[in-house]
Amino acid sequence: MQRATLAQIAETAGVSVSTVSKVLNGRDDVSRDTRAKVDSALRRHRYVRRGASLDPAVRTVDLVMSGLDGSWPASVASGMEAAAYEARVHVSIHVARSARSAPHAAGGTAGQDWVDRVLERGSEGVVLGLVEPASGQLARLRQADVPCVVIDPLSDPPPDVVSVGTTNWAGAYEATSHLLQRGHRRIALVTGPPDHLYARARTAGYHSAMAAAGLGPAPELIRNGTYDRASGAEQVRALLALPEPPTALFICSDHMAIGGYEAVSEAGLRVPEDISVVGFDDLPEARWVSPALTTVRQPLKEMGGSALRTLVRLLNGDELETPRIELATTLVVRDSTAPLR
Repeated sequence: MQRATLAQIAETAGVSVSTVSKVLNGRDDVSRDTRAKVDSALRRHRYVRRGASLDPAVRTVDLVMSGLDGSWPASVASGMEAAAYEARVHVSIHVARSARSAPHAAGGTAGQDWVDRVLERGSEGVVLGLVEPASGQLARLRQADVPCVVIDPLSDPPPDVVSVGTTNWAGAYEATSHLLQRGHRRIALVTGPPDHLYARARTAGYHSAMAAAGLGPAPELIRNGTYDRASGAEQVRALLALPEPPTALFICSDHMAIGGYEAVSEAGLRVPEDISVVGFDDLPEARWVSPALTTVRQPLKEMGGSALRTLVRLLNGDELETPRIELATTLVVRDSTAPLR
């Protein structure tokens, strides 16, 4: 395959050869619109940049995540890497940082955000994990012909943006029903920020299961946290301090549930003898704690693999059956729940 010349790239993009050179060298004195045109032309000609794969048949895509700490991103990245290996796709992984938070990020120039870096490296597509893309960022990706797939979007994505998630409503319904079947009626819900899409879905599933059991909403039993261990401990402490505390906790994150264990122990109570606990995610930590945590399994590796395979279909020009792909959740029953005493 003959390598395209800079002159051909410049002609396709409608810019000068020097402008193409500036984009290839990561110069920051090129407007975003012009950079997007050049990036689109580079992809059209399958131009191989410095540091990119020497095999023009191997595509390069980016996995952009909100952070790399913890089991959630590791599981998603593992699933995506396995699917990429089968599809002969090279994956680069990095954390989304704004120009304000990382003005001198390694490998980039001042003022870059994650879109700048994706386009500068010549990635052909991008998967976002717990990253909320702004409308301007999506517009720049569209202009550069870079398809995007979002894993677990925080809000409803635009109709033309493909997303991969799980059956959050069904998972929450099953978790709450599990506690109801064991005789619990004072079931508390600790979930995430109320503006997050999947937090709203889990809250709705909880309410539906309670309503099916003839139980009305108890606002004092619903708490919003931030999906981390400290937040879970804080919210459970507040619930246990109520005049009539709950007998069971449905905590919509394994990390928060582990924090909830700490609060239960501080109060001199035991799981599950005094209070039952159900989590959400089925991270490895759910099996390590004592007692082992009953939780709703999200197929995180499958989500990463599905996102990569869907992105490859978009790169191939395939028409998707739906812009929203939902994988099934499963309740994994372990030792943290028991019948109401």
